[in-house]
Amino acid sequence: MEFAEVVRRRRMVRNYDPDRPVPPDVVDRLLDHAVRAPSAGFAQGWGFLVLETPEDRERFWTAATPGGGGRERWLAGMRRAPLIVVPHANRSAYLERYAEPDKGWADRSAERWPVPYWYVDTGFAALLMLLTAVDEGLGACFFGIPPERLDAYREAFGVPAEYQPIGAVTVGYRAADHRSPSLRRGRRPVGEVVRRGRWS
Repeated sequence: MEFAEVVRRRRMVRNYDPDRPVPPDVVDRLLDHAVRAPSAGFAQGWGFLVLETPEDRERFWTAATPGGGGRERWLAGMRRAPLIVVPHANRSAYLERYAEPDKGWADRSAERWPVPYWYVDTGFAALLMLLTAVDEGLGACFFGIPPERLDAYREAFGVPAEYQPIGAVTVGYRAADHRSPSLRRGRRPVGEVVRRGRWS
């Protein structure tokens, strides 16, 4: 598929065919592409938890899903995904990398960073997975793990303290689903969000 078509087709998919697993070679490509994301200082401070078995996926939904909230329809479709990948950011990998001689921030202070690139870079990796899914004829959705469920998620999967999940990605073959009501807002035109030369 042409790259422009991949970008045009990318959308968050919230319902999957539960009877069609993601082929192992496609799972490998999703992850191979994810680790090609840019990272500050080539720190590569990310870690990916891959959940493919029904037991692991059920443990994820049990740990990461808040009770109530009127999200039953959304959750029903998302739970059908045969693959969940949880990208994690590791801040300490960046602080250590930038304390090395070629960078020289020996104090390892997070205050030196204009933005937390450990999250930015892990987000880049997640986006590459979303685009790869489209290129492979699959659907995918990136969504957050509620803060109040993070401890339960960490405990369920033994996630080390230095790794922070930035969200989760469901992947699978698309099934019919409803369009997000948010799409009614419409895409903002390029001319409304781009400034050239100076802001005003």
